[in-house]
Amino acid sequence: MSHPPSPSVSSVSDAAKLLLLRDIAEIMRAPGNVRDALETVLERIRRTLPVLRGSVTLISPATGEIRIEASCGLKETERLRGRYARGEGVTGRVIQTGQAMCVADVSDEPLFLNRTGSRDLRHEAISFLCVPIRLAGQSVGALSVDRSRADEPTLHEEMDLLHIIAALLGHAAFEGQRFMMDDAGAATSPLADMFHTSAPVMRHVLEQMEHVAHAGTTVFLQGESGSGKEVAARAIHAASPRAAGPFISLNCAALPENLIESEMFGHERGAFTGANTLRKGRFELADGGTLFLDEVGELSLPVQAKLLRVLQERSFERLGGTHTLHVDVRIIAATNRDLEAMVEAGTYRRDLFYRLNVFPIRLPALRERKDDILPLASRFALHFARANGREDARLSLAVMDMLQRYDWPGNVRELENVMERAVLLMGREDTILPQHLPLSLHGEYRAARRDAPEHCCVLPAHPATLPQRVAELERSCIVEALTASNGHMGKAAQALGLTDRIMGLRMRKYRLRYQDFRAKSEASGAPGQDA
Repeated sequence: MSHPPSPSVSSVSDAAKLLLLRDIAEIMRAPGNVRDALETVLERIRRTLPVLRGSVTLISPATGEIRIEASCGLKETERLRGRYARGEGVTGRVIQTGQAMCVADVSDEPLFLNRTGSRDLRHEAISFLCVPIRLAGQSVGALSVDRSRADEPTLHEEMDLLHIIAALLGHAAFEGQRFMMDDAGAATSPLADMFHTSAPVMRHVLEQMEHVAHAGTTVFLQGESGSGKEVAARAIHAASPRAAGPFISLNCAALPENLIESEMFGHERGAFTGANTLRKGRFELADGGTLFLDEVGELSLPVQAKLLRVLQERSFERLGGTHTLHVDVRIIAATNRDLEAMVEAGTYRRDLFYRLNVFPIRLPALRERKDDILPLASRFALHFARANGREDARLSLAVMDMLQRYDWPGNVRELENVMERAVLLMGREDTILPQHLPLSLHGEYRAARRDAPEHCCVLPAHPATLPQRVAELERSCIVEALTASNGHMGKAAQALGLTDRIMGLRMRKYRLRYQDFRAKSEASGAPGQDA
């Protein structure tokens, strides 16, 4: 049913808009729960604009599902119904394309799903405004509001304001993704739990893994070193009927040829010099479970022949033994080499290749799944921070930019190592800055600048301004100086080349207190200083 346009609500004054933006910036800077902050922002918007309802939807890093994480004007049951796939409905379309949508009359828009069930489309004349929340060049969610129907100029004016607000929410929305919980705390599938991906190419990989997990089929994982082949193997095992059985791993490239047979099949006492006791091999240890053979492309031709027999018959003898052992083992093999080319070159047995290549799955390199770089980096940083007794570790905007520009030849393993190092070098402000990253990433950043047309400055993909990035660095330098001087403002100011007055002003600007940097032994008797 179509509704006639209602009289246009008079435009909000410029002063009210500036006050709203100032308040939102203050809310985003204040410490506290991310969802609470986002809901406070939505309430502040509703007090300034003629808004009926508002919501912030985020992409779940674990499942790729889009759902409402903060709202105003919605009941809890309505908020929980707000779930979408990428491209589904107006919200899903905005997040997928990164383009805002303004629906003048929701009752006339087939894309509008009213998934929450909060609107009476027969009796309410509603306009729906939705803008993407983007950070570092990718969509992390969307900001949307319902308002009474208005004329086109009024809607466009409010859309412009929502674009600015969405830019202010980018970092908070990204932080909110890290703490998104699954329904009522219920466990998701082992595959989603272990991968936490929102990249479309990885969703296809997860679908393949879901299909094969419940079968006993041999799986052949292909991908570059560090792309997560062992994680994938463990996830397939955990999602399979063999999950209660053992998961045994063997890196075929880590052992010399004279030991690989003993590791695979075991040996009897006295089988060779030094074999003082009976030892079970990996096949025997994996009975009833899964055996993961990593780097199978490194096996010599003689060992390939013996492995082929086990794969065919699921039986073998220990070295030095005569008793045939039968095992029930699922095989998952992996390699970063091109086995088909090796078969053609005669360095790999064709029959073994066909035995292994029953259900091939290719794991994409990290550079092919750019959407996963920041969520993975954030998860690694948080993990290593807590492992080292710290509460949090955040990525600065400049670091986000550098991480996305880098090609990651070592893939996820390299990213994990970079984050572990950065957390160890991080100052007490819990923010990872460019100086905490290895030189290889800085070199990539400089190379990007050199390759730009006419050596122009390459701007980062995220919406941060130059003053924002300068402020991040300035605050970090002040924190490090205060830490080194044990909270003595005079010494810190001298080290930074600042006057005491400028130092005091900067500390007020960044809400820093010298008392927070004093050693505990001095805390009770520290002389007062006016910061």
